[in-house]
Amino acid sequence: MTRQVTLLAATAALALTAAPLVAQTAGDHVTYEVGGMEFEGYVATPEGESRGTVLIVHDWDGMTDYEEARADMLAEAGYTAFAIDVYGADADPQGPEDYRALSGALYGDRETFRERLMGSIMAAGDIPGATDNVVMIGYCFGGAAVLEAARAGAELDGFVSFHGGLPTPEGQDWSDASGAPIMFFHGSADPVSGIGDLAQVMAELNEADIPHGAEIYGGARHSFTVPGSNDYLAEPDADSWDGLMEFLDETL
Repeated sequence: MTRQVTLLAATAALALTAAPLVAQTAGDHVTYEVGGMEFEGYVATPEGESRGTVLIVHDWDGMTDYEEARADMLAEAGYTAFAIDVYGADADPQGPEDYRALSGALYGDRETFRERLMGSIMAAGDIPGATDNVVMIGYCFGGAAVLEAARAGAELDGFVSFHGGLPTPEGQDWSDASGAPIMFFHGSADPVSGIGDLAQVMAELNEADIPHGAEIYGGARHSFTVPGSNDYLAEPDADSWDGLMEFLDETL
């Protein structure tokens, strides 16, 4: 799950998989507060009128060039993109031990996890180019965060998890969810959340009468959308991005 990718390498790899969507201009870093704590996000805005707002939750290694590149791609596609922070502006994780500690702390304290997600959603209303129609997406740890926000009842227009952590934590269910559609892009060989986890969460969504869908990539392992990772696969990466564009077009 570690992503040892420089900005140049990440941008170049993303350009190869989805060249028309790679933005040519960078966005801006913004700070905001949640619960008296400072967080730093990244905002990218389209040149013309925004088609909607997309929130991006970072992976377990925190806010990196990867989320910024995805935000720039979304802006080029016509969306206001806000890569949110759930670790805090002072966090500076340097490797798997730090990543595990920061993500594990939030997994172990769901109340704080939800507070930071909901606070970031509120902060999104103040960013340049903000719109009333909003979808949240996330990769890996961010994909799990997206589902956490959905279960917490976030009033958004849709949720998208890319190879996220899928199991519903003990004591939680989908009874507070808003009913907005949820989309999954997942590999059939993901060793972190296997295909059985995907089947289980989709069964729960069926039971809760929440619209949902999934695109499954045969043989794809974890982090298949992350250039530079051992699991990266260019075709599923491009296909899942196209799938996101379709979901946004239908939802926002």
